[in-house]
Amino acid sequence: MTGTTPRTVAVTGGSAGIGRAVCRAFGALGDRVYFVCRNPESEDARETIRQVEQAGGSARAFGADVSDKAKVKEFFKHIASEAGGLDVLVVNAGVTKDGFLVRLKEEDLDRVLSVNLKGAFFCVQEAARIMMKQRAGRVVLVSSVVGLRGNSNQAAYAASKAGLIGLAKSAAAELARRGITVNAVAPGYIETRMTAGLPPEVKEAFLSATPLNRAGTPEDVAGAVAFLASDAAGFITGEVLSVNGGLYM
Repeated sequence: MTGTTPRTVAVTGGSAGIGRAVCRAFGALGDRVYFVCRNPESEDARETIRQVEQAGGSARAFGADVSDKAKVKEFFKHIASEAGGLDVLVVNAGVTKDGFLVRLKEEDLDRVLSVNLKGAFFCVQEAARIMMKQRAGRVVLVSSVVGLRGNSNQAAYAASKAGLIGLAKSAAAELARRGITVNAVAPGYIETRMTAGLPPEVKEAFLSATPLNRAGTPEDVAGAVAFLASDAAGFITGEVLSVNGGLYM
């Protein structure tokens, strides 16, 4: 999977945070990165492209909501047509609607599940169609520590992230004979825009429960993703790699 020939990598949610760090990590390996974001003309998208190119790779932004199946199909069709194949898929796009379980609105639940889980399913489905013809590929789903242990006021988010783990294991079993590995990473408390809005007491609770006594960085997660997409992880599939500083063991 790695070497002198640039790989073609698809990343969802690539305009900031973990997604941008993932794009940059593949750029540092000289790969071609196609990433999905809501607005490909935004300053965030341009910054991701700039960082990937500075790292040594190339990047293209594609505007889409991953919960829109037609847009997802268009994205992968574009990659297959332009690049001739797909080597790596990283599903990172995600949203959260936090709140007390009994007060959570149905529309908020639908939005979280549509983007985080249904969107991931659409992406894996389309990537698999390309990779199965190649009889090779790497898929990495970005789950969360809350998908493993749950968390108060995050029932919808936790359910969606737990679903990604089930999706990864099932897809791994189905696609292994075609030379495709499917794994998940489960980040703990990572400093991103999504976590920046958490109340101070929530942040402190996460930090105090993390044995390494610090928040993780997007680069911590990106390193794990790059490993699972590398030749060194060729015999690893259906696994969940926790990147949480010991928050959940």
